[in-house]
Amino acid sequence: MIRALLVTAFCVLAIIFILPWLILWSLIAGTPDFMYWTAMSAVRVANRIARLHVRIEGVDNVPPGACVFVANHASNVDPMAVVPVIPRRVSILVKRELFRVPIFATAMRLAQFVPVDRFGGEGAASVDAALPLLKQGVSFLIFAEGTRSRDGRLRPFKLGSVRMAIEAGVPLVPVSIVGSHLIMRKKNWALYPGEVSVHFGPAVDAAEYTMDRRAELLTRIESLVAAGLPPDQQPLPRNSASA
Repeated sequence: MIRALLVTAFCVLAIIFILPWLILWSLIAGTPDFMYWTAMSAVRVANRIARLHVRIEGVDNVPPGACVFVANHASNVDPMAVVPVIPRRVSILVKRELFRVPIFATAMRLAQFVPVDRFGGEGAASVDAALPLLKQGVSFLIFAEGTRSRDGRLRPFKLGSVRMAIEAGVPLVPVSIVGSHLIMRKKNWALYPGEVSVHFGPAVDAAEYTMDRRAELLTRIESLVAAGLPPDQQPLPRNSASA
């Protein structure tokens, strides 16, 4: 628990004393790039405080240009592990509650993050808001299950990520996050030291699909993410999951 408090204190101090200056610089420069990469450096420091080691695999699978990174979601540390190792600036669909945090919310808007209400039926509206950014060349990271897994096992994906990719005609990159559920468990704020593996799978060109085939593409991406997970994070058979 002490480790989690130290990480939280570091992040709060960075938001209060450093982020306002980065926001000001972004407004002057007209781009959030410097703010974004400085924030990624701060996240790496937070990972060291948490004794979280991130191992990267398959980064050569990431294609040039805008794409949609589709990842599983098993822990609150997933963004800390994944976002800094993606080899380009990405936007994220972020739960709307975080946009109520002063200073941090301004930074997220400048970085073109998109708020989403996971339980209020606004998922489609968030995808619509993200599409123009994707078409302008901004890549996205999406945790396609919609919420964290309770036990680390992969759960069924929602359609938003493939809809975005098909409409924008950009590749989808499957991202398999291994071990994060052991670092911070759902409904448990304790941080445990350990390693998280981030595996980038082979990209799939969504331009080859139509909206009529979106379910087929979703199944393919879900299978590729599952292929990068160990047995204890593999999805249960759908009939067992339903039971």
